[in-house]
Amino acid sequence: MPEALQNVQFLVYAAGACYVMGLLIINQIILRLLLMCGTGFYIVYYAFVADQPLWEAIYISGLIGCANMFGLVGLLARNSRLAIPRAHSDIYHNFPGLPPGDFRTLMRHAKRYRLDAPTKLTTEGAPMTRMFYTLSGETWITKKHDSFMIRPGVFVGEVAYLTDQRASATTVMSKGSEILEWSSADLRRLSQKSTRFKMALNATLSVDMAQKVAFSIAPSEVTSHPDQAKANVRSERA
Repeated sequence: MPEALQNVQFLVYAAGACYVMGLLIINQIILRLLLMCGTGFYIVYYAFVADQPLWEAIYISGLIGCANMFGLVGLLARNSRLAIPRAHSDIYHNFPGLPPGDFRTLMRHAKRYRLDAPTKLTTEGAPMTRMFYTLSGETWITKKHDSFMIRPGVFVGEVAYLTDQRASATTVMSKGSEILEWSSADLRRLSQKSTRFKMALNATLSVDMAQKVAFSIAPSEVTSHPDQAKANVRSERA
């Protein structure tokens, strides 16, 4: 037995220190790395603490280490840019707060297309079964008696999705606009299956709503033009 391992008590302290430090750290990757180090110290301790290795304890610690490794690989894959689908890599910058793995999940259930004519996405007071994201084009909003245009790069129908209420405004997209479309029911099922995805999506939607509030008081970002909005609605109905 190596001289350094004649007194193996320090391995228990080292393992305990790794576990304690890991549980005090929020970063999941660092946490799992520290727990893995602690598990390694325990395995070495069980191998040399007695005349014969404590195989049962070694096997259980090994299983714990494998489970930890599996979770670590999942975390690394979720945060790797390799998870971004090539078909949508050009728009990932529009979702800066969404990890690549969650972005991949979101895009897997999205329908991306261009509009051949002015199209009404939402109707004020009507039930909402879909949520949209505008990639390009003009978005005209009519709420009560006010109409205005907002820039592309925003969600449409996110308030109804989060609150499970009816649409708060009428939204019309101009001809040639490119949008993403999701089924609200699909997104809710995904959120029920994965709390992590739900938190990431809700955080992204919250940032989008906060930006809308900020832009709503900036005249350079919001253009009031009720006549144009009404013309778009008439064109969509035709």
